[in-house]
Parts: sequence; C-alpha cells; structure tokens
Amino acid sequence: MSAPKRYTITAALPYTNGPIHIGHLAGVYVPADIYARYLRGIGKDVAYICGSDEHGVAIPMRAKKEGVSPQDIIDKYHGIIKQSFADFGISFDNYSRTSSEIHHKTASEFFVDLYDKGEFVEEVTAQLYDEEANQFLADRFVVGTCPKCGFEESYGDQCENCGTSHNATDLINPKSAITGNVPTVKETKHWFLPLDKHEDFLREWVLEGHKKDWKPNVYGQVKSWVEDGLRPRAVTRDLDWGIPVPVEGAEGKVLYVWFDAPIGYISSTKEWAAREGKNWEDYWKKDDTKLVHFIGKDNIVFHCIIFPSMLKAHGDYILPDNVPANEFLNLEGNKLSTSKNWAVWLHEYLEEFPNQQDVLRYTLTANAPESKDNDFTWKDFQAKNNSELVAIFGNFINRVVVLTNKYYQGQVPLAGNFSEVDEDVLAAVKEFPNIIGKSIERYRFREASQELMNLARLGNKYLADEEPWKVIKIDEERVKTIMYVALQIATALAVVSEPFLPFTSTKLKSILDLSSRAQSRDLTWKDVTKKDILLPANHQIKKAELLFSKIEDKTIEAQLAKLEATKLANEQENKVVEPQKETIEFDDFTKLDIRIGTILEAEKVAKTKKLLKLKVDVGIDTRTIVSGIAESFSPEEIIGQQVSVLVNLAPRKIRGVESQGMILMTDTPEGKLAFVAPEKEVKNGQQVS
Repeated sequence: MSAPKRYTITAALPYTNGPIHIGHLAGVYVPADIYARYLRGIGKDVAYICGSDEHGVAIPMRAKKEGVSPQDIIDKYHGIIKQSFADFGISFDNYSRTSSEIHHKTASEFFVDLYDKGEFVEEVTAQLYDEEANQFLADRFVVGTCPKCGFEESYGDQCENCGTSHNATDLINPKSAITGNVPTVKETKHWFLPLDKHEDFLREWVLEGHKKDWKPNVYGQVKSWVEDGLRPRAVTRDLDWGIPVPVEGAEGKVLYVWFDAPIGYISSTKEWAAREGKNWEDYWKKDDTKLVHFIGKDNIVFHCIIFPSMLKAHGDYILPDNVPANEFLNLEGNKLSTSKNWAVWLHEYLEEFPNQQDVLRYTLTANAPESKDNDFTWKDFQAKNNSELVAIFGNFINRVVVLTNKYYQGQVPLAGNFSEVDEDVLAAVKEFPNIIGKSIERYRFREASQELMNLARLGNKYLADEEPWKVIKIDEERVKTIMYVALQIATALAVVSEPFLPFTSTKLKSILDLSSRAQSRDLTWKDVTKKDILLPANHQIKKAELLFSKIEDKTIEAQLAKLEATKLANEQENKVVEPQKETIEFDDFTKLDIRIGTILEAEKVAKTKKLLKLKVDVGIDTRTIVSGIAESFSPEEIIGQQVSVLVNLAPRKIRGVESQGMILMTDTPEGKLAFVAPEKEVKNGQQVS
C-alpha cells in the first residue's frame, strides 16, 4: 500500500475471566502501543482499538468456579484489565467491551447480513452432550487428547500445546469439564461459515500477496492450514451466555465467540468515532486505510483465515495489511499459566515496583518473542534495568542535567565553533528517528528498542570522549559547545523514547522543560531529523531527577521466592493422593508396635544429602535410627523433638549404619517433611494405637 491516509490498529481483545499478565503485554499490547505511539509521533491519523471480550464459555466457567454470575465476572475483570492497561500507558484510542449495546447490535447486523446473502450453511450435526448437566458442551467445557499431538489436556476447539484448531468431537477420550463424565453425542442445528468456499481467495490474498511482508511464523501457519484443506466452521453455539443468534429457529443459541469477538474491533471503532465526531467507516471501509492486527500466535487462524473470510463475505470491508503475531513468552523457563498462577500479574507488579512501568515495558520489548518463544527471567529484568536503563540512558541524562545546572545554572549555553566530532555526532542524531522508525514499521520492535539505546550510548560516548569536567579547567568556551551538543542528544532522546518509555519520556521532557514558552509547540520525530537546534541557547532546564533507580538483589530474590512458593503450591495441589493399600485385618495392625520417643542426638551421615543418624529414646531402650530427613531439618533443630517410631521393624544397615526402627513422617503443603508427633508431650515408650 502506498502512503496510507489513516491507520486502524487493533489489539486482541483480552478475555475478562482473569487479570492481565506479562505474556499478554509482551505478545500484543506493548508492540501495538509502540506502533501506535510512533505513528502519532510522525503525524499519522491513528485509531488504536481494543476492548474486553466478555462472551464465550470461559466466562460462565469462571463464574461457576467463583460462585457468582457471569455479569459479576465480566464487570470485575473488565475494570481490572482496563485499569492495568491505563497504568502501563497502553494508549488505546478506545477500550470498549463486547457486552455493550453497540457491539451486540453490530455483531447481530453482521451475522444477518451474511445470513441474508446466503453465506452460511445450516447443518444438523453431532455434538458432545453432558447427560448429568443436561446441556450441550461448548468447546471449553470439553477436555481430551489432541488428535494431532497427543496432548492430554486439549480443549474442544484448540490445543494449547500444538496450536491446532479442531472440533470437540475430534478429541480422543473426551470428558466433560463440568461433571468429569464421558459425554454422549447428540444432534443439534448450527450455522457454519464455509471456509472451503474462500480457499482460493485466501491462497491469492495471503499465500501469494503476503509471501514477502508477513512474518514467517504467521505465513507458515496460514499456509499449513490452507494446504491441509479448509472445512466449514460453526459460527453458533448452544450456550446461554453471549449474543443470541438473530434469526428464527435459533432459540437457545448464541454467536460463537470467535465470530463475535473480532467484530468487537468494528463496534469499538464506532464507539470511538461517535465520541470524537469521526466517520467510523473511513477506518474500516476505505482503501487508503491500513489495517493492522496485533495478536498472539494462538489467534493466527482466527485473524488470518476466519475473520478475513467474514470480511470478504460481507464485501464492504478492507482486509488487514499485516498481522504481526508474536510467539509465546515463558516465565523462568516454564509456560505462563493463569490457572496455575505461574505469571507476573500487572496489577501486582505495580504494587511491588511502583512507578517502574517503563522498566517492564523495556524488558518485554528487548526480549519480545517476535519470531520464537522467549523467556522472561527476573535476573534479566534486573540486568536490563541496571546495565542499560540506569547505566546507559539514565546515566547520560543525569550527567548532562547535573553539569548544565552546575556550570550554567540550568541555562543551555551558547555553542561556539563545532569540531568535526561535534558535527558527526549531531549528524548521527538526525539519523536515529529514521533508523528506529524503519524497524518499527517492519514490526521489529526488539531491534528498534536497541537502536534507541544506541542513541543513549552515542551520548555517553560523546561525554566520555570529550570529558567536559576536565576541559572546564582549561577551556570554558569549548565546554559550552560540548554541553550544547549533549543537550541536543538529550532532547532527541526525550522525543524518540516516547513510544517505548512513555513515562520516562514525559519525565525527561519535564526536566528539559520542553513545554515551556521557549518551545512554540511539541517537538516531533521530524524535528529531530530536520532541525539543527532542538533546544536553543539560553533555554532554562530544571534540576536533575533520576529517571531510573537500581534494582537490588534482595528485590529480585523476593520475586523468585514468590514463584518458588507458587511452584510448590502447584506441586502439592496436583499431587496424586496414594490410593488405599490392600485391606488388612485388625490382627495385622496389632503387629505394628508404634511408640513415642524423643530424639537425643542427631548428626549427618557422611557423603549423603538426605540421611541423618539419630539417637532416640523410645522408652524401652535408646536406639540408633537412620532417617532421610536431612533436607527438611538440620541436626540441631530436632534435638528434643518427640516422634512416633515403628520399633519392631527388622533392623537393616543403611550406609554402614544399623538402623533399628523407622520414624513416621508426612508432607507439608510446601513439600517439606513433618513429624507425626503427639500434640502434647507424653512419656517416652507410650504406644500409638
């Protein structure tokens, strides 16, 4: 497309069945926000659109789990999600919700338009049914083995392990997520979008038209789908939560969430346009508009095959110019999981790292999973902050502002003659907006973030090489020129850092007082490229403030400990309780002689990690017992501990030490061992019966 007149940017609608975590931010919302902020910065007409996805089976499932209504769930999480986005500077032009009246109307009209044109196929099909729950099982109410990769916890519509989309009836060994029962198969009527009818269009539009400009991971997934042969896809569901299917004979049915959700982009745009006095159709129906969808890789099929087929069938809408989907972000080597609480939640991050939104934005951008799954680690987060944001960006700005206030009471000095080095540096500064911009326009946000840091590196190197703190003693006029050049670099950073570090950019602009009367208007990316003077002589700047602060080891260790606690809790929750052993007679039980004893001595068994050698007074005698408890207890802490001992267990040698009994133990929820012991102190030798 040649020079679009306007841009419609959509970010995947998050489900309102839980809060937002760093995987969502890295995969969709930060790259989309960088793109939107950049385009605004170069003067483009932008509509950055999103909203909460409040339909689908995930909502009533969560409601049932929490014992509340679906409306309670969507209201709760819509508020949390919307606030998290605002707190992180995600600059949506409109954030709507699919429960809104305008969305219900838009989605219903879209369905009716396709229905009236004969674009749907009506079929009676077999669907899984839970007899006990007395309802058809929507996709997420069914769990079974994926027919493609063998993953045993695949949902009825999509496998989260391999990404394959399928029908619930394709699952091997399906079970109802409601009751756990094996479902039966029952007939029901639904409307289908015949994707096979659009196969030729998709081949021409994607496989031929976007072979060179779409990301390989996106293009490859679409190619695989199309070449496997497309089949009709149901656009309605048997469910009581969602948008009612607006045609006769569809009672008790709602629009499939993946039919209604992408239409949410259109209804959200309508809402924004009505508020801003714009024509929404310009942003969805004009050929000189560039439409870009930002999504995660699990949504590729819906945004590159199903939604485009819907738009094509309607006939009035433009198609996306690009769908720069990211891969998945892992956390400390493990897949992010909402259900297992293996995540960094945005609202919790803000409580634990107040005013450090840009640190997380930068780290997620620098490690963005653009072409393959990537890993977020707290140690890397610390390194990105301390070694880059603090040591490079923050250090340069702090030195420039401190020295300007020290030498010139905060006034930009008048430059003298520029040296060759000065001219080279100023020329290099002018190149950075184009360098960074080209990376952003190619959806290479990691690359763009590093070019931004290279601009800060340029400033640091310039100061280190020119050493104004030394030159001031011998040539004050030269220092004026050095500081003038350094201040131009600082001003350029304030402008071009805005898409990546919006809070830092605002703070830096305040320090440089770019909103004062000395500046007739806000500086733009074009100004950095074209203007010789960004910050004029005699302009007054403010006192220095730290843009970033060092993150200490203890802060990171606390986060790692928090994750370790989560891991242990998950292990305990998922731990399978051992089944009951073979039934015994009472006489068998009476053969066990279990007595209360007190540990008198304890020491580690040499060359072992788990074993302690204990001296235990069991009332009838004092005996040696070897116990595998060294990883849960130190020898010192268990002296005097009363324990339950199986005293008539046949002795046996363990690591050369004869053990004369067994101490009874169990596990704590944290995975540590615990003694089975009397609640109150009792006499040694007392029997347990």
